[in-house]
Amino acid sequence: MPGDASENKGLAEANPAWYAAGLEHVWLPYAQMKTASLPLAVAATHGSRIVLADGRELIDGIASWWTACHGYNHPHIRAAVERQLATMPHVMFGGLVHEQALTLARRLTGMLGPHGLDRVFFSESGSIAVEVALKMALQYWRNRGVRGREQIVAFKGGYHGDTTGAMAVSDPQSGFHGSLAGLLPRQIIVDLPLDEASTAALDALLAEQAERIAAIIVEPLAQGAGGMRLHDAGVLQTLRALADHHELLLIFDEIFTGFGRTGTMFAFEQAGVTPDVITLSKALTGGTLPLAATVAQRKVFDAFWSDDPAKALMHGPTFMANALACAAANASLDLFACEPRLAQVGRIENLLRDALEPCRKLAEVEDVRVKGATGVVELKRIENLNGLRQRFIDEGVFVRPFSSIVYLTPAFTITEDELLKLTGAIRRVLA
Repeated sequence: MPGDASENKGLAEANPAWYAAGLEHVWLPYAQMKTASLPLAVAATHGSRIVLADGRELIDGIASWWTACHGYNHPHIRAAVERQLATMPHVMFGGLVHEQALTLARRLTGMLGPHGLDRVFFSESGSIAVEVALKMALQYWRNRGVRGREQIVAFKGGYHGDTTGAMAVSDPQSGFHGSLAGLLPRQIIVDLPLDEASTAALDALLAEQAERIAAIIVEPLAQGAGGMRLHDAGVLQTLRALADHHELLLIFDEIFTGFGRTGTMFAFEQAGVTPDVITLSKALTGGTLPLAATVAQRKVFDAFWSDDPAKALMHGPTFMANALACAAANASLDLFACEPRLAQVGRIENLLRDALEPCRKLAEVEDVRVKGATGVVELKRIENLNGLRQRFIDEGVFVRPFSSIVYLTPAFTITEDELLKLTGAIRRVLA
């Protein structure tokens, strides 16, 4: 088991029988299993609450890695999944289609289509959605008879997932994939064009190497797991202009930012520019089931439209367009359409800004930043992550700091009282 043996023995004995029986056989994510604290045994969830097996309730500050945007167990999503389960939980998407997937594709392109994004490729996770986007970009040029465009430009502070291609376009210094850096495909990782000097440097690099670059990939407005860094809409406008000038594809990775997290349904809408490809996941199903989508512009799809079988996109996840997941996603879109989610995000943004700003005065705090329903307190360092995480649990909240970052990405339906308890716990613990 992870962590200190004697302490863990006592904790394990206080948990249900299934906990001790199964814990010895799982490999936990992002954890050094020898030293990590024991995970919490969860019995149930509701709203913005996690109910532990020992009866305690924690206010969830991160919505299960930013997915549960409507809160846990929303009755509308649950009912939609139950109906679909009784009819057809899954059918392969090779040679077959079903109503939930086609309805979802129509609805997504209805939201994105005015921007020209009108072809949806479904998969099961954000990492795979990024892999598909990269394959689209690389094969796009080959299908058009252009050879040598085999590199992707990505940015420092970026994180795009844990699969091989996604790792290769993530910042190797982010702390997740550094040990594998020499084994991954070599891509071009540069500074975001945040000012005149960095914009000129990127423009010069693209001018020099454009003939071997297929695409640029970026997380718009907010870089997520790489450090929760924010940038303004002008960066996206700059990237669109540079991509057009040097005839490159532009990919927006909205796994984190899509579906309201930054205050608009999609982050790129705040910049008034459109990517050639966008990746979506996380909140797509309201945090209920795994699903992702890679949505492409018509010009990208047209490069694959051919009588030549070799020009097809040869990718097909086994659970692609899973009917249960698509039903959940359609129900989630219903909620965005009929409940005031974006107004709720605006309320959360204002509260986070007011409640976290006092942290800026603390000696160990490097920065405080807020965008939409995301609040970040960056410390100069965190020497004991396990200890800090436990302090939050003792306060009755679930907040999971990483690197030097303490952050909140709550459900959009969180109550004001719950949000104040989260922000109050951060102020007290960090003080």
